[in-house]
Amino acid sequence: MSVGEVVLVGGGPGDPDLLTVGGLRALQQADVVLYDHLAPLACLDQAKPGATLIDVGKVPRGCQTAQADINALLVEHARRGASVVRFKGGDPFVLGRGSEEWLACAAAGVPVRVIPGVSSAIAGPELAGIPLTHRGVTQNFSVVSGHVGPDHPASSVNWDAVAHSSGTIVILMGVAHLAEICQGLIRRGLDGDTPAAIVARAAMPDQLVLRGTVATLPELAAASSVEPPALTVIGAVVGLALEPTATPY
Repeated sequence: MSVGEVVLVGGGPGDPDLLTVGGLRALQQADVVLYDHLAPLACLDQAKPGATLIDVGKVPRGCQTAQADINALLVEHARRGASVVRFKGGDPFVLGRGSEEWLACAAAGVPVRVIPGVSSAIAGPELAGIPLTHRGVTQNFSVVSGHVGPDHPASSVNWDAVAHSSGTIVILMGVAHLAEICQGLIRRGLDGDTPAAIVARAAMPDQLVLRGTVATLPELAAASSVEPPALTVIGAVVGLALEPTATPY
């Protein structure tokens, strides 16, 4: 029996319209789809009849399938000759562990490729009317993980450099530690009056955008009971507050 392949598909930030054409084609051709709950689940309706759909969890603060088990499932099904799609939210290689899945497949001799997705790090701010760069305001941006606070030993982020950045700061997976992160940035020298926003459920019908400052954002988020998935944007561009003037078709 010939070995199949694994395709790592980035599903984008949540709106099915933001799945790429290549990603949709791979999904339609797959024999097996391993999906998590940050992917646009409505797109699973496009899977071909008879395809095996496997829920691997990844629910924020909820059910999780161990990464080692996901890697094993990818290899197992591909070795049986299946075309396997690993359907993920955002982009597989932006804080998405796609590279770990790639390496596991490569080590097992399973052909693997990636179809990039629209990262929430870029799409989330855009859909909230916040450009990451703007001429005359900033020419650079950084994306960091906030899955633990700045003082946690598991954080490898250089928070001192982040606090002194001249560009826009995007923090993913930081809702649970938002107060720690904002306070830590202020302690490291970031002006507490720097404009900041949190974008929850980006690209979804119930998207929520809260604007404030680095000092006030944690209180605003707590008052609105913000839950994952959500991202934080910090920088002067937040103050631009672009408002859509056309209706999506």
